[in-house]
Amino acid sequence: MSHEKKKTSEEVVSGVSRRDFLSTAGLGVFGLATVGSSVEKDAPDDDRVVAPGQRIPVVLNINGKEHRLLVESRWSLLFALREQIGLTGSKHGCGRGECGSCTVLIDDVPRYACMTLAVEAANVAITTVEGLLDREQLGSVQHAFAETDAFQCGYCTPGQVMAVEGLLRAHPDPSLDEIRLGVSGNLCRCGAYSNIFKAAKQAALARRKIGGTS
Repeated sequence: MSHEKKKTSEEVVSGVSRRDFLSTAGLGVFGLATVGSSVEKDAPDDDRVVAPGQRIPVVLNINGKEHRLLVESRWSLLFALREQIGLTGSKHGCGRGECGSCTVLIDDVPRYACMTLAVEAANVAITTVEGLLDREQLGSVQHAFAETDAFQCGYCTPGQVMAVEGLLRAHPDPSLDEIRLGVSGNLCRCGAYSNIFKAAKQAALARRKIGGTS
């Protein structure tokens, strides 16, 4: 695949690859423009310094529902999801943006929840793997993973599902190369990649047939 073609695929997926995002993230600064602007908008006007352990009020919009929390400035979005709200579908793997098991969607773009501060995710749309369910009905990507046996131990599966979900929201009919790029930030230690790619293609086809996005 040529350099030009690879660049086009990255732009189709999210405008910037998550690997590139990590290299420019700096000291936990979130690269999503809408998140940055929302944090600035909600920041206090004065120069108060938050004391260690002091909690800050934030509103997290998760799966279409608002959650009002008091969080410490050091807490990751993953910690808030799992320990404060009880949404444990997003898994804690490496804790440093390498494995992708904590992947969620922020404004439909796949992001690592372990590398995103809870305060940075205020007032944007967060989707976790639980948010793909319609009551007890699996979403199209979840269903495709089950149908194609696209997992072994299953620990990375929620993150893989969210990576594919984000890809299909940006590009409903991806090529195999685009699928590979779309899940390149998610590691499967069991090596179920071939079936993960099949699941992505099957979910894309199912969505095009029904004209839906879930």
